[in-house]
Amino acid sequence: MQHALPFYETREFWVAVAFVIFAIAVYRPIKRALVTALDARAERIRSEIEEASRLHEEAKSLLASYERKQREAAKEAAEIVNQAQKESESLRRRSTEELEAALSRREKMGLDRIAQAEAEAVRQVRDAAVDIAAAATRKLLREKVDGAKAAELIDQALSELPKKFH
Repeated sequence: MQHALPFYETREFWVAVAFVIFAIAVYRPIKRALVTALDARAERIRSEIEEASRLHEEAKSLLASYERKQREAAKEAAEIVNQAQKESESLRRRSTEELEAALSRREKMGLDRIAQAEAEAVRQVRDAAVDIAAAATRKLLREKVDGAKAAELIDQALSELPKKFH
């Protein structure tokens, strides 16, 4: 039978010890490298998160600014529309008043012309009546009254006719 060696004399034991020493020797630099890489990555992620947060706040601020500007623009547009409606109503009212005044003036001018035409027609009719009456009076007086007396009556009648017809 073979004799059993104590465990510290076996090859496997010394391979295991060498492996543990190697693992301990390699563990620290690898750990440092891993920790450093992980810390750098964590810092990069943290800075990216902070940048994203800053950009998010800036975007929120810009959005609020644009929303405020949009509300102000909508309010200004409403005021412009309201002012335009008021001006339109005022212009319509003023135009209506001016049209009514112009129509009233034209109506008055027309009525004045009609009144003038009527007065002129009445005057012409009176003048014609005076002329007809004078002619008729002359004819009657010539036929009925003698010469001297007729001339005197004609002159008297002619002088009185315009006073009676006007």
